[in-house]
Amino acid sequence: MTSRKKKIIRTVLAGPVLVLLLAGVYLGTLQLVGNFHEVVPGTLYRAAQITPEHLSDYKKQYGIRTVINLRGANPGSDWYDAELKASDALGISHLDFRMSASRVLSQQRAEELIALMRSAPKPLLIHCQGGADRSGLASALYLAAIAGAQEEAAERQLSLLFGHIGIPYLSAAYPMDESWEDFEPWLGFAAN
Repeated sequence: MTSRKKKIIRTVLAGPVLVLLLAGVYLGTLQLVGNFHEVVPGTLYRAAQITPEHLSDYKKQYGIRTVINLRGANPGSDWYDAELKASDALGISHLDFRMSASRVLSQQRAEELIALMRSAPKPLLIHCQGGADRSGLASALYLAAIAGAQEEAAERQLSLLFGHIGIPYLSAAYPMDESWEDFEPWLGFAAN
């Protein structure tokens, strides 16, 4: 093989490697900064697992009044006990709603989550472990069922922008995408 052909092959291979590297850096950065995002200004925010320091900052900056933990109650776990203690100290309501990113959410459970988000004092912060998958589906449900957003805006909450990777057979969190697709007709969107 000539050196010119080798150079062309290296150049062709460098593009995808660079894209993967940049995607990895982006996803890593999301986790380092807590994957915190505004969903509905002044009303709904989403994040990865929160620390007491983050919660204090979010309370000061955004007036958070309620936290919904999508990981469910985990008494005895350091992260959970610290979150409860910080919520209590800050006067923030703390609600638990267990769901798994690796299992399809039933419509009944989605209805329960929507009712919980609708009735919780606002501004509301929802979080899961990484802030990408469960928080993405919960944000999409809020936008569609409570805020009256269009399908595209709601569906965008389940995207790489927030660290969600929804690839059938490859992503353990693909059930979040499946759940959303199942809910679209129920939410008034045309089935794809």
